[in-house]
Amino acid sequence: MSLIVHKYGGTSMGSVERIQNVARRVAKWHEAGHQVVVVPSAMSGETNRLLGLAKEISPQPDARELDMLASTGEQASSSLLAMALISQGVPARSYTGWQVPVRTDSSFTKARIKSIDDARIRSDLESGRVVIVTGFQGIDDDGNITTLGRGGSDTSAVAVAAAMGAAECLIFTDVDGVYTTDPRVVPEARRMSVISFEEMMEMASLGSKVLQIRSVEFAGKYRVPVRVLSSLTDPLIPLEEEMASGTLITFEEDQKMEAAVVSGIAFSRDEAKVTLLAVPDTPGVAYSILGPVAAANIDVDMILQNQSVQGTTDFSFTVNRNDFARTLDLLNNQIGPAVGAGQIVSDDKVCKVSIVGIGMRSHVGVASLMFRTLSEEGINIQMISTSEIKTSVIINDKYMELAVRALHKAFGLDSENGQVAKP
Repeated sequence: MSLIVHKYGGTSMGSVERIQNVARRVAKWHEAGHQVVVVPSAMSGETNRLLGLAKEISPQPDARELDMLASTGEQASSSLLAMALISQGVPARSYTGWQVPVRTDSSFTKARIKSIDDARIRSDLESGRVVIVTGFQGIDDDGNITTLGRGGSDTSAVAVAAAMGAAECLIFTDVDGVYTTDPRVVPEARRMSVISFEEMMEMASLGSKVLQIRSVEFAGKYRVPVRVLSSLTDPLIPLEEEMASGTLITFEEDQKMEAAVVSGIAFSRDEAKVTLLAVPDTPGVAYSILGPVAAANIDVDMILQNQSVQGTTDFSFTVNRNDFARTLDLLNNQIGPAVGAGQIVSDDKVCKVSIVGIGMRSHVGVASLMFRTLSEEGINIQMISTSEIKTSVIINDKYMELAVRALHKAFGLDSENGQVAKP
């Protein structure tokens, strides 16, 4: 039989009862003859609790120590799952990321995986054990524990699957697949049976919380088949039925998928916008602004530079809201004075809304319909970013849900083959 990697999110591991259900599901796969590696997240709410404690100690905790603390949540859930399997008669052994080891760089709280030594895992699998590897964490070259950022257990699971040549990586979560948008915002949202890696990459990068973007990058790069499915079904559901459920992230762009001009609506509340006014419009000014931001390990998303007026221009960009304070500090104390900015203005009450679909390549009028729909709802667009298969806008965050609902309806995503009408 085949090697399968299971990943379980925090909600799936949220209580003793749910951990026991995960153990029953894993045992079912093991008893069917599959080799199984499980990558669990921390129990629901545990990482937030730990980070809350850190913030009580210090408003800006040391990043290395923050990783030391945050990594313990996955260690607890992994050992509890191993105990649950053993109590059900299934041989199991849990490992932390640094015991495997999962080698990463030294970017604390945002580390990237460099390599995985799978010898220990393979030895246990050959002995008939289920192997549990803590998600979200690894170890750098100096022996420091690192974490991969929020949602990092997805990346851990896909990276393990890639390193070991797994037949499939199953991402078990509290939803039963990938939807056209968040059903909590749009009740008419539909579950997609298939989505391309390219579309899933855009959805993840634009705010969809189903999968972390780096997990999709890994899956696409190493061609790891990934299926998103629910852990809240009966754990003893037949394997054949389970394998046909959820959403398959595929490499193929079949005709049915291409017929859907827009496949989904993604959004992110975690946005903040900063603008440097009256910056000298000279060669290298963009680097002078964004170079120090990148050096501070702050990710920049959308960028807008206005037309030059009398030798100066306005330069705007967005960052994650968690990096907003650090970005402003850099701009006010270092970057602004260095480039001679006239003024620095900021807004952390913005959000990003995006339409995504591989069918956008071959259809005209898609962006036009998006802009018309937002205009009819009285929603002002502050920034625009486009690629072949997506268009994103920055708007005031109080209009986010209205925008998502209106766009979902405008692009016919409540039906199986939503088509765009030319404006």
